[in-house]
Amino acid sequence: CYNCISLQTRTDLQSRVSEAALHSLLRALTSETYDDPTQHLEREQALAKQFAEILHFTLRFDELKMTNPAIQNDFSYYRRTLSRMRINNVPAEGENEVNNELANRISLFYADATPMLKTLSDGTTKFVSENKNLPIENTTDVLSTMASVCKVMLETPEYRSRFSSEETVSFCLRVMVGVIILYDYVHPVGAFAKSSKIDMKGCIKVLRDQPPNSVEGLLNALRYTTKHLNDESTTKTIKSMLQ
Repeated sequence: CYNCISLQTRTDLQSRVSEAALHSLLRALTSETYDDPTQHLEREQALAKQFAEILHFTLRFDELKMTNPAIQNDFSYYRRTLSRMRINNVPAEGENEVNNELANRISLFYADATPMLKTLSDGTTKFVSENKNLPIENTTDVLSTMASVCKVMLETPEYRSRFSSEETVSFCLRVMVGVIILYDYVHPVGAFAKSSKIDMKGCIKVLRDQPPNSVEGLLNALRYTTKHLNDESTTKTIKSMLQ
C-alpha cells in the first residue's frame, strides 16, 4: 500500500502541473489571429506535440485508473491503518506518511471516475472563462483541427502505414478523443451537434474499426465524460453508434 500512496502523491502533483502546462500551451496556441488553424498548428508543431502529449497522458492515466478500482479501497485502508498506528503511538516511516490535508485532496481526486480528464476539462473551461478577450473560436478551431488531423491519419491507409508501432496508433486515438471531450466542454453546443466542426460520426467509426476491446476505455470516455452527448441536438445516429 505504501507504494500506492507514493504513486498517488506524485499523481496529485502531476494534476496541478498539467493544468498549469495546459493553460500555457493553450495561450500559445490560441492567442494569435489566424485564418487557417491547420497552417497555424503546422507553424506551432512543437507546442501542438506537447499539448498532444498531455492529452495522451491524461487518457492513458484514466484508463489505468478505471481498470484498477481497488485504488480507493487501498488508500482508505492505508488511512485507517495509519490512524490506528497513531492511536497506539506506533511511529510510521516519515517518507511514507501522508498528512490529512494531502490525503483529503487525494481522496477527492480519485473519487472521480476519470480524475485526470476532469482536471484537464476543468482547466480548459477555466482558461476560456478567464480569457474572454480571445474569441472562443480560437480554442475550438484548434481542438477540432487536431481531431480532424488524427482522424485522417488513422483512417487513411497511406498515412497509417507510416506508423512505426501500434503505440503510435494508440497515441493518435487518445489525442483524438481528448480534444473531442475538451471541445465538448468549451463549445456552447458541444461536439455532437450538427453545427460542430468535428466529424463525430467519422471519429466514432475510426474508434469502432479498431481491434475488439482495444478502445473500450476511449468509447466509455465519450459515453460518460462528455457534456452534451445526451442533449436533444445530438442525432440518434451518433447516440446509436456509441451504444
